[in-house]
Order: sequence, then C-alpha cells, then structure tokens
Amino acid sequence: MTFRTENTLAGYARAAVAMKIRMREYCASAAGGEYHRAFVETRWADVTPAGDDETDPSAKLVDVLNRANSAVWAHGEAYVLAPAMTAIVAAAADALDLTGDLLTADAAPTDGGVLFLPEPIYHRALSGQVSAIAAITWTTLSSPTGGSWLICGWAQRDDPDDPHAARIQDYARQDPTLLSRLGPYVLTDVDVLPIATPVPAIDRPEIDEPDRDWETAPDGRYVIADATARTRVCAAIAYAFWRIQDQPIAVATPAPLDRAARRRAARARIAHDTRVVMLRRTSALTEPADGPTKWHYRVRFVVRGHWRRLVDRHGQAYRIWIHAHLKGPDDAPLLHGEKVAVLAR
Repeated sequence: MTFRTENTLAGYARAAVAMKIRMREYCASAAGGEYHRAFVETRWADVTPAGDDETDPSAKLVDVLNRANSAVWAHGEAYVLAPAMTAIVAAAADALDLTGDLLTADAAPTDGGVLFLPEPIYHRALSGQVSAIAAITWTTLSSPTGGSWLICGWAQRDDPDDPHAARIQDYARQDPTLLSRLGPYVLTDVDVLPIATPVPAIDRPEIDEPDRDWETAPDGRYVIADATARTRVCAAIAYAFWRIQDQPIAVATPAPLDRAARRRAARARIAHDTRVVMLRRTSALTEPADGPTKWHYRVRFVVRGHWRRLVDRHGQAYRIWIHAHLKGPDDAPLLHGEKVAVLAR
C-alpha cells in the first residue's frame, strides 16, 4: 500500500498507518541502525573522525538518529499534504530565509510529527544529484546548549520517478539483499533548527563544476536547489508547512480510519490519527455525497507551465503541455511570491 494508489481521505489514513508501522519497525531494527551509520559516515565523513564507541561522534549521532526516528515514526502525529497544496508549500519553502530568526517552541504544530507528500518535492544537492522528498519527520531534541528540532527528509524507496530510487535499484543489482534491508522510505537528509537561538546562515562548500553530476527531475515537479536556497531545504519545507497549515487558506481535516487499520495500529502501538491538509473551501459542498468533490479556492496563484499525462481511448499514454496561467476566482487576492506549480493527475 502506497500513497501513489490512494486519492481519498480514508485511503490516505490507511496508507499513513501502514507506512508508520513499517518505518517504526525498520528504524528500530539492526538494518535501520546500519543504514543510519552508513548515512552519517558518508554525509559527515570529514567532521566525524573515528574513535571508540564512547568518543566516536559518529556513534553518538547514529544513536540519536536511531532513537529519534524510531520514536517519531511510532508516536508522531501524521499529516498528509494534499497534492493541490504541494506547490504552495514548495514555493513558500523556496523563498524562505530564516537566517538570524528566533523560532519559538510552539512554531511546530506538535513536538513530533510525520508529513507525507503524495506528490513529492524534489531536492537538488550541491553535487547536482536530485532526490524526491516524499516524507518529512520532525522531533524536538534537548541538549545543555538548548533545544532544537531534528528534521529528516525521506525518499520513497520504490518511486519509479525518483532518481534517488533509481540509484538504489542500481545498488540492489549488485547486492540482491539490499532491498530487504531497507524500509519503504530511506533517509536522504538531516537538518537541525534551533529553538530560541538565531538560525545560522548556510555554509556552502565549494564544488568544482566537473564534479557535478546534474540530474533532471520529472516533468512538472517542483525542485528546490541547495545552490539557491537560503534555508536548508528540508527545514524550509517543514517550517513552511508548519506556518501554512495554520493559515486561513488551509484546513487540516481528520481522516477516517477503518476498524482493521485501527487494530493494526493498536497492536503495533502506533499513533494512528491522521490529518489531511487541504485548501479550504469557500462554501459548503452542495454536490451529492457520492459524487466528485469540487474545490473552491480563496486565492489566485500562478501555475507554471507543465506537462499533463493523459491516456487515450485505446489505453495509450500521451501528454500535453499546459501553459502558465492564473488559477483561482477572478475576484480573489493574488498570492504573491515565487511561481508555483499545480500538479494534475
């Protein structure tokens, strides 16, 4: 069960519970610990010199990731970002600059949470490689120097459109046991946002152009690049979501969960309440309950040009180009800022 096959509130709730159960088991397993160690040693190879278990910074960071991720996947509140909201959050994150800001402890809606993105936001690293951010987790950490949020970005392991998933498949051809040792989501990024302490500026290392392996994201998807971002990408997406889900343009709707899924969550000791964050309707629905849901926007926003995938009457896939245009009621206020892309199924 994945979010790619769901398009209803109940379906999103079932998928969220299934993913949380599997990820909680994975993060608490030896395989999850091995992946965290490999991630840390690769990501911070130049700042985490090896030592014994008591002094090795890598071992301490791996232990923090093991405990924090296992806890947040089990007990964090689940949010699902509706596809129509993805471009709005991505545009806000792309334009966000938190440098020097003081964030309060109540900036996040909860101390720990999991945000699922059925339509991923793509992240281009300084190396040029692209990976899809299909889920974001956050949890609070305490230390003698103060509190902070640990924010992690996760890619879906089997996403056919994600270049990062394609790299995993390449590794799996060399090691057939690899996929069995991974969860449905794999950790791709780790950020930290301080609480009540000025957010530091990004320190970007210099990378020679010949060392860049530029990858392209799927057509019509929003890409945020480290080279131009003013706040670290996963932290920016998380903070943009925190603020937007609390604004009048959004509504966090509790998603119903069937009895069987509730029982599975109870047996696994998983928090199963799920909220789907959508654009708020301007009026009550007048369509029959069994008919299609119609959306009414309260703002206008710019839709970037994008490809729309369609299927003809013979079952053959094709696509058409949708030109950039304004979406929303003519008399609604225009949402200023960066251009946004609305993705249509």
